[in-house]
Amino acid sequence: MNHELNLAQIGLEKEVVVETVNLSRYYKRGDQIIKALDNVSVKIYRGEPTAIMGPSGSGKTTFLNLIGLLDKPSSGTILINGQNVTLMSNRQIVDLRRHTIGFVFQFYNLIDVLTAGENVELPLLIAGVKKKERAQRTAALLSLVGLSDRFNHLPDELSGGEQQRVAIARALANNPSLILADEPTGDLDSKTGRMVMKILLDSCKERNIGLIVVTHDSDIANMTDRILFLRDGRLIGESRPVS
Repeated sequence: MNHELNLAQIGLEKEVVVETVNLSRYYKRGDQIIKALDNVSVKIYRGEPTAIMGPSGSGKTTFLNLIGLLDKPSSGTILINGQNVTLMSNRQIVDLRRHTIGFVFQFYNLIDVLTAGENVELPLLIAGVKKKERAQRTAALLSLVGLSDRFNHLPDELSGGEQQRVAIARALANNPSLILADEPTGDLDSKTGRMVMKILLDSCKERNIGLIVVTHDSDIANMTDRILFLRDGRLIGESRPVS
């Protein structure tokens, strides 16, 4: 009798949300080929927040743009939830991005003329979610990030930390498999940044969402479960922060 333990059956095996295989992005500048990303192979797991660090020009933003389906690779493969994105049509890519990936940006990217509630509701409206469910999910998400009392406030009536919390709620709106955060605390003071980061981490862990955070801040990176290091477009190593 085979008594080998099956980790997947008992729920202990980590679930891959994103996998890249020899992922590369090259640009031509005159006669020169710029290797923005060079043969990066990595797996990102649900419920395991992962930071990406590296100097300017190391390929962090290029990697995030490729994973976020905002750019296409020169070569290599991207798998999201086991689906080979590189074989998809543009329409399929747009649909996958809309329903699978949430984004959090350094400068919040809220729509100035919409209230906090309307900013969170917008991706649900685009996705065709019915009005009653939109209202329920929007209220629940603003409560999650501690901003129920800011529902009707415009972005310029909110602090930077509050705007980023609205952005996190918006990123969670469509129940994504993956959230990509590009310097999410870069425009905040250290105390507010850590508070916002904790909300983002807790939200993703509770929902078993994959999270990739690009940051220059080692304190923020050390709040995650795993840190990947890029240099000159290559993945040069990784570490596990000590709690």
